[in-house]
Amino acid sequence: MLPEVEAWLRRRTSSSDDWSPPELLEARGDATVSVVLPARDEGETVGEIVSAIRRELMEAVPLVDELVVIDSRSTDDTAVRAAAAGARVVAQDEVLPDLKPLDGKGEALWKSLAVTSGDLLVFVDADLREFRTSFVTGLLGPLLADPGVVYVKGCYDRPLRDARGADAPGGGGRVTELVARPLLNLHWPLLAGFVQPLAGEYAGRRSVLERVPFVTGYGVELGLLIDLLELSGLDALAQVDLGRRVHSHQSTEALGGMAAQILQTSWSRLARQDKMIPLHTPSPRLAQFRRGPGGHHATVRDVAVAERPPMITVPGYGPRTAV
Repeated sequence: MLPEVEAWLRRRTSSSDDWSPPELLEARGDATVSVVLPARDEGETVGEIVSAIRRELMEAVPLVDELVVIDSRSTDDTAVRAAAAGARVVAQDEVLPDLKPLDGKGEALWKSLAVTSGDLLVFVDADLREFRTSFVTGLLGPLLADPGVVYVKGCYDRPLRDARGADAPGGGGRVTELVARPLLNLHWPLLAGFVQPLAGEYAGRRSVLERVPFVTGYGVELGLLIDLLELSGLDALAQVDLGRRVHSHQSTEALGGMAAQILQTSWSRLARQDKMIPLHTPSPRLAQFRRGPGGHHATVRDVAVAERPPMITVPGYGPRTAV
C-alpha cells in the first residue's frame, strides 16, 4: 500500500460511534440533509428503515430534512410501505420524463439529485436488515466536521448466512474481493484504502455529486469513487466504519452480472483517463451456464452499462429549493 494511502487511512477513517446526533445537529448550521433510499421490490425492509430514520433523525433530533424513496419499478408493495412509514416516494421513471428511461440502480441515484434539495445527500440501500440510524449519522459526521471532505463511504463487516441462518464471518463482499479490489489496486492504487469500495451506503455534497457522471448499472459505486478521486483528490474522500451490515445475498449468477458491469465501468474510466489504449469495443453480452436434463445450457444476457452525464449539465436542472 502506498505511504500516502496509509496516512489517509489514519486521517480519514472514523467510526459511526464518533458522531452523535446532537453534536451533528449543532455542527450542521444552515446545511440541509436529504436521505435517499433507492428501492426495487424491497417491501420487506424499506418500511422499517424509513420508520427508524423518521423517528430518530427527524422527530427526536431534527437532523434530516427530507427522506425520499426512489421506487425503481417495484412490483411489490415497496412504495405503499415506504409512504406509510413516512417517506416521500418518487417513481424513478417520472423524474425528468423528457429523457429516455434507463435501467439500474445508478439511474435511481442520479435522478434523486433532481427531486431532492439537501446540501448533503446520504444514500442507504433499502434491503438492509437490523438497520441502525448510526449508518446515517456516521456518514454525515466527516462532512459536517470538515468542509474539505466531499464524499464519505461506509465500511462494515458483511456476514454471509448459511442454510441454518448462522453467520459465516467474512463471507460477504464477494464481488468486492474478486473484482473491485484487484482492479483498484492495479489501476487506482490511491483508492486501495477503501475497505468496502462497493458499499451502497455513502454520502456526499450536492455541489460535487452533480458534477460527476453516474453509471446506470451496478458499476455506479466504483464509477463514483474513481471519478471523485479525479475531481477532488484523495484527501477529500473519507470512510466510516458502520459496524455490521446484514442484507439479502445474491446468487452467484447474479453476482456474475454485477461483476461484468463493474468491469465495463472500469474499462470506460481507464480509457477516459488515458490509462490504456482500447483496441476493441468490449462485448455487452454475458454467457452463463446451468445444467439441465440434457447437459449444460447457456443463458446469454445483456449486461451493458449506460452513463448519465453530470446533473449540472442537464437542461432545466437548476438550484434546488430547500424543503
